[in-house]
Amino acid sequence: MAEHNHQHDNDLEHQAGEQDVGEKLDAAAKSLSEALRMAFGILKVIMIVLVALFMLSGFEKVGSDEEAIVLRFGKIHRLLDSGLHWVFPYPIDEIVKIPVGSEVTIAINSFWYDQANQRPVRPEQPLSPIRDGYCITRSEKQDEMAGQSQGSDYNIVHTKWQLTYRIDEPERFFKNVFIEDVKPGEVYFEVIKKSVTPLLKRLFEDAVVTTMVNYTIDDAMYDQVGKVTDDVKERLQYNLKRILSPGDPNKVPIGIGIGIGIRSVRLDDITWPRQVNEAFRASIGVSQTSQTAISEAKTSAESTLIEAAGLVEEKLAEAKAYRTSVVKSAEANASYFIELLPQYRRNPEIVIQQIYQDTIEHVVGSAGEKIVVPPGPAGEFRLIISSDPELKRKTYKKKPEE
Repeated sequence: MAEHNHQHDNDLEHQAGEQDVGEKLDAAAKSLSEALRMAFGILKVIMIVLVALFMLSGFEKVGSDEEAIVLRFGKIHRLLDSGLHWVFPYPIDEIVKIPVGSEVTIAINSFWYDQANQRPVRPEQPLSPIRDGYCITRSEKQDEMAGQSQGSDYNIVHTKWQLTYRIDEPERFFKNVFIEDVKPGEVYFEVIKKSVTPLLKRLFEDAVVTTMVNYTIDDAMYDQVGKVTDDVKERLQYNLKRILSPGDPNKVPIGIGIGIGIRSVRLDDITWPRQVNEAFRASIGVSQTSQTAISEAKTSAESTLIEAAGLVEEKLAEAKAYRTSVVKSAEANASYFIELLPQYRRNPEIVIQQIYQDTIEHVVGSAGEKIVVPPGPAGEFRLIISSDPELKRKTYKKKPEE
């Protein structure tokens, strides 16, 4: 009986313990549930904030001198003008800003002589192709009819150039020009210039070499400087619109531009080799003397031709005036004789006598003075018979010996 009571007490204690454990578990579950609910609430707030920040990070501002390319998963999606734009943030979209309004100037000194050694150059000292840059020009103009088959001598010149360019087509530029990755702290525009400059220099040097060989040294230095720079610019633009196909063993050009526009090409300086300085100066002096002589000869020829033309015109005018006077005199005489013909037919002797008297009056009236020489030693005396008072005054002013 005692054992039965003891077992019953143990059962009651066990039930009471289980009840206490259940109550403790319920309290823990409630605490966990409350903690989880709060955690999820905080997580939702954090997610909302992150989403908001993510969306806000998609706003990009493109400067007034820029155009932007939007890359979606690495491929060009669209272009953006200046202003504020929204794009999907990285890694969905990536924006690349291209400076299209900024002009870049590059100094090209590849064709200038080496200036590291400042010592004077002696005439016998040869030009060093390893240190000195130079261009080739023709010594004389080519005959267009003969072509280049006749051959030609060449001259060496040193030149300095300036090239100014700008990115005109951002999409084409991005596709066809390799740009190094921009590292933290680097300016994208500076990276662009660093990547593009070697390519432009190579293409520019090719344009200069190809162009200069078609001109004489006088053309390049004096006569056609503007034409030379224009041709170099045109050749460079042509080179920029064509790029060599890497898969073609013959390197045949294909028409793919790189989106760069040339703003200006300027020839800053040009000179002949220092080794032949004296010879060139002497040649220039002779050329100037020759040009001066030629110019003077042309001026003299033009003056002579003008004078001759003036004399010819004067003689022609005199001849025309004389012809007119002769024609009018003949016409007047013809009219006079036509009017006199009826009278002559009626009484020819009277008409002839009248004509004789008129002729005598005309001859005597036109004479300034008449000299009468009587026979014998009496000498001569002069008789003024003209009625012109001016002629009389001139006659009276003559010296006695006249």
